[in-house]
Amino acid sequence: MRLITVFLLALLALTGIARAGETLTVYTYDSFVADWGPGPAIKKSFEAECDCTLNWVGIQDGVAILNRLKLEGEGTKADVILGLDTNLLTEAKATGLLMPHGTDLAAITLPIAWDDDTFVPYDFAHFAVIYDREKVKAPPASLDALVNGDAGQKIVLQDPRTSTPGLGFMLWMKSVYGDKSKDAWLKLKDRVLTVTPGWSEAYGLFTKGEAPMVLSYTTSPAYHLIAESSDKYAAAAFTEGHYLQVEVAAAVKGSSKAALAKRFLQFMTGPGFQDHIATGNWMFPAGKTSKPLPEQFGNLVKPSRTFLFSSDEVAASRREWIAEWLDVMSK
Repeated sequence: MRLITVFLLALLALTGIARAGETLTVYTYDSFVADWGPGPAIKKSFEAECDCTLNWVGIQDGVAILNRLKLEGEGTKADVILGLDTNLLTEAKATGLLMPHGTDLAAITLPIAWDDDTFVPYDFAHFAVIYDREKVKAPPASLDALVNGDAGQKIVLQDPRTSTPGLGFMLWMKSVYGDKSKDAWLKLKDRVLTVTPGWSEAYGLFTKGEAPMVLSYTTSPAYHLIAESSDKYAAAAFTEGHYLQVEVAAAVKGSSKAALAKRFLQFMTGPGFQDHIATGNWMFPAGKTSKPLPEQFGNLVKPSRTFLFSSDEVAASRREWIAEWLDVMSK
């Protein structure tokens, strides 16, 4: 009987059939699995159809997820990682720890072309400076205005070493200023109240009134409009343009739950997952939803230009650019 059981288990693994009662472990960022995030509703939706348990593991922010995967290596407990973005694709693939997704992406719609065979996109939005209308009467109309503005009006930023928004803002600065970005950071430094490890900490400080501005997304005001019926917070439209973020997930190579992991990636493209993105993660859904987005999403800032480095460019220069940022911010 034991030999038959072993044979059947091996056959299931080879044929890629998910087994009933399995637990799928997904590494993601803290805000995704918070009570107010999309994680709890997505867990309920997936478990209702998979006869399995979805185990979220919250890890600070997107870059920290990749750092954790690298640290754990082949011994990682993750079956899926969810929360990296396009800036990290090349570096994540270089670990050799991820496998092709095998997902039908016909339902995916993005503002950029997508043909990656490892990562499945699930949402997107442009980064933006969010400000308190009651405290900032003349919001910056450009990145340059932010850099050269009143040092008395502070902003909270995120750390590019651990946070995808922090990394995104650093790349936004590099997109606009190029070789002169260090000089721009030297000017902006006086406006930075603090740098947090992740988005949640930064936005929490902002909404508590610690600073009148914070780095977030063009979609962030939708939360306040819909959940709080408040227009107190708004996104500043920058004349230079805004940096785009596309968030992605991937299955971990060597996982004993490979079939279930791929089932989850396919699930991500449909309404069971996507219906919880707009008003749970407060981003634009990348896949199919069962109903239109709330009307408030149609009134958000629409960038005049989109910045986006290729993941190869980021992989080649990320360490150098972070060292440049750290040299300024640590003094």
